[in-house]
Amino acid sequence: MKKVGVLALQGDFEAHGAALARAGAEPVFVREAEQLRSLDGLVIPGGESTTMLKLLRYEGLSDPLREFARRKPVFGTCAGAILMAHAVSGPAQESLALMDIDVERNGYGRQIDSRVATIDPEPEFLERTAPGTLEAVFIRAPIIRRVDPGARVLARYQGDPVLVEQGRHLAATFHPELTSDGRVHALFLEKL
Repeated sequence: MKKVGVLALQGDFEAHGAALARAGAEPVFVREAEQLRSLDGLVIPGGESTTMLKLLRYEGLSDPLREFARRKPVFGTCAGAILMAHAVSGPAQESLALMDIDVERNGYGRQIDSRVATIDPEPEFLERTAPGTLEAVFIRAPIIRRVDPGARVLARYQGDPVLVEQGRHLAATFHPELTSDGRVHALFLEKL
């Protein structure tokens, strides 16, 4: 069974752990750099991206995470997608720059603008998973404003990319861990 870490400094990491277990992986809640050595992949959950950056620096995890991502798959959701982006706006902030995408924080609005939407994934996503729409939970969600030609958009909402893969990495601006649909986590496990 593959071991997949879930960064457990802040955010709803337990929901990701449960989703990974349902998809057939062994979740490991990561709080220290040493834990990364035994993992096949890593999930960076949602939460508050500036708080997560501070905690990554405080725990000495920023550089070890970048090094891990050079060799292994990483999946970021919501704030995790922000941390994976090359450039962040709204306001600008530092990131881990793991994927060549640009992200605008809180792109759909504030907490009151959070929503659950049904989206039609791109054909490439459906060819690799099972047919059907995706339920997407957006909570103070970012918007992906630019996607490098080397990356693939797997789902859109209101015309904007919301699920993108680039090489071994995956980023979602929504929270697939908060639904019963396990296809996004299963797709990530295929990268291990």
